[in-house]
Amino acid sequence: MDRRGLLKLTGIGVAALGAASIVAASEAEAQDLNMTNEWDKVFPKSANVDHQKVTFTNRYGITLAADLYTPKARDAARLPAIVVSGPFGAVKEQSSGLYAQTMAERGFVTLAFDPSYTGESGGEPRNVASPDINTEDFSAAVDFIGLRPEVDRERIGVIGICGWGGMALNAVASDKRVKAVVASTMYDMTRVMSKGYNDSVTLEQRTQALEQLSRQRWVDAEMGSPAYQPPYNVLKGGEPQFMVDYHDYYSTPRGYHKRAVNSGNSWTQTTPLSFMNMPILTYIAEISPRPVLLIHGENAHSRYFSETAFAAAAEPKELVIIPGASHTDLYDKVDVIPFDKLANFFEQHLSA
Repeated sequence: MDRRGLLKLTGIGVAALGAASIVAASEAEAQDLNMTNEWDKVFPKSANVDHQKVTFTNRYGITLAADLYTPKARDAARLPAIVVSGPFGAVKEQSSGLYAQTMAERGFVTLAFDPSYTGESGGEPRNVASPDINTEDFSAAVDFIGLRPEVDRERIGVIGICGWGGMALNAVASDKRVKAVVASTMYDMTRVMSKGYNDSVTLEQRTQALEQLSRQRWVDAEMGSPAYQPPYNVLKGGEPQFMVDYHDYYSTPRGYHKRAVNSGNSWTQTTPLSFMNMPILTYIAEISPRPVLLIHGENAHSRYFSETAFAAAAEPKELVIIPGASHTDLYDKVDVIPFDKLANFFEQHLSA
């Protein structure tokens, strides 16, 4: 099934917003990841933040690679911390790293990580996503950062971007250690893969997609390795504006990174299977009484995901709509992303 077929039948399309390059992904063994040492982010390095590469292991034994950002100017022995990941398909050298470094400039210890099977993190085969394992990745990041000597483990927050916004909300619903959560330009990946954009997929189309994906498992089993979808964000003409926007971020110098799925690489063909019958926002109301902040662009094609999540969440909650902003504007446009709002939110709810 090609990408356009998946977009029509399951909604995965460009909703799968990034991960690791099949070619460039490290052949990682546990605790032995092949990570780059040079600064290869798509954003400039801040002079006000210390940065180091770190690793940690999740509950399933997969070793994750991450960037730890610490403010150089510190007024306390232990600081509040924020764990960041996303978009669904980007690597930590893109949006999540930008968010993490910027929040470190605001006084937080931050951690941007590559989810399992992607980027510089471990896990085989490459470029696979899982609503369970990737939710666990957030909690594993909380495990790690809560043991850091410079962090107050009772003041930990989470930021999830795009598809990892939904994962973040799912993680925080069950992980009561997290005191506050932000989902920026959020996708609910289980909803879009199972129902398509704007819930447009019919039962017949869903059944057809599951039939094809199920039989692909036999093909993969015979081959001994998974088949991959066509390259992502390669425009052929006539695409909707949001696909053009994705290309403008992932496939141009603005945000291109060789390890990102959306930068011309791809997920396995069977990646949608585990998402199609596992709604991750079922328990979003159980985040309460901890606060939820949802941020979305006024003109984003994905805005309805945040609006639905906001309606389902319990107080305290807030939905901020950024006037004139598209979905991808909240990936990297520092004059559009409301970092003052983010800082104030976490300062209030991660207070000592």
